[in-house]
Amino acid sequence: MSSPILVTGAAGFAGSHLLDLIKHDGQPIVGWYLHGHHPLEASPRLRPSFEGVDWHAIDLTDRDAVRAAIAEGRPAEIYHLAGAANQGNSWDRTDESLRANALGTHNLLDALRRERVDARVLVIGSAAVYRPQEEPFDEESAVAPTSPYGVSKLAQEMTALQSFTLHGQRVMVSRSFNHIGPRQSADYVASSFARQIAMIEAGQAEPVIMVGNLEARRDLADVRDTVRAYRALMHRGEPGRAYNVCSGEAHAIRELLDGLLAHSTVKVDVRLDPSRLRPVDQPLLVGRLDRIRRETGWQPEIGWSRTLADLLDDWRARIAA
Repeated sequence: MSSPILVTGAAGFAGSHLLDLIKHDGQPIVGWYLHGHHPLEASPRLRPSFEGVDWHAIDLTDRDAVRAAIAEGRPAEIYHLAGAANQGNSWDRTDESLRANALGTHNLLDALRRERVDARVLVIGSAAVYRPQEEPFDEESAVAPTSPYGVSKLAQEMTALQSFTLHGQRVMVSRSFNHIGPRQSADYVASSFARQIAMIEAGQAEPVIMVGNLEARRDLADVRDTVRAYRALMHRGEPGRAYNVCSGEAHAIRELLDGLLAHSTVKVDVRLDPSRLRPVDQPLLVGRLDRIRRETGWQPEIGWSRTLADLLDDWRARIAA
């Protein structure tokens, strides 16, 4: 049997879409998830995505457990998606973000080195590492994160790229911008809006949507385009490099809300919720995708309106169930 593809964080939002994509590649797939409920039991809606995967509960902050799992599985390719992903929560949980993102990545790469497993590794980083600026970011833009989450992702990225420089490990890093779409948690703004609209449509909530800052402009790629970018980087990316994964377009959060409401069957009142405002909120976060397009041939394919329609339909299905 051929060596497997390992996906850490496989039961998450982007992870589930990545599984849908790479299942067609014909290699066995191993999925790592946090201890607790097995993904097939915890997420019955995603059973088709999760079936056929060899699931293992692995705590990436447990060095010995990670090394034992790598020694047993000896993967050929690793998509490292696991970690703390919620930027808003990082202000209150800075230690968790640092452990999950920086220490977890170190343990994974250290286990590969000690077990002499020469896998290609894509570490999923974040555009939150960049210093705020008033123009699109490319990979040469200055880094200076403004949130604890961004600090943890910069530490993760530096850990990954150092493993290439010092040990020759075949590691690449994505600087992923915001991605949205079906299956996303309501902890994130696009999905939160869609959930509120779906509940109003179903008669389960008053026709009011609570919002934070609507003026910030964000690069919002479709998650299905994002995971295609990950596969393109795995197959054609150059080790030791960072790549923006983005749509290349900025949308105001107000435009996001208006776009979802355009697909809705109800009229709603929009109200500010001060608890949804962040201590620091960049006015603009948009990337340039020249490098990844030039070196891998990838570019976004799914249009903005379809992304929003599919996200809202997904929440309608969840509410109905």
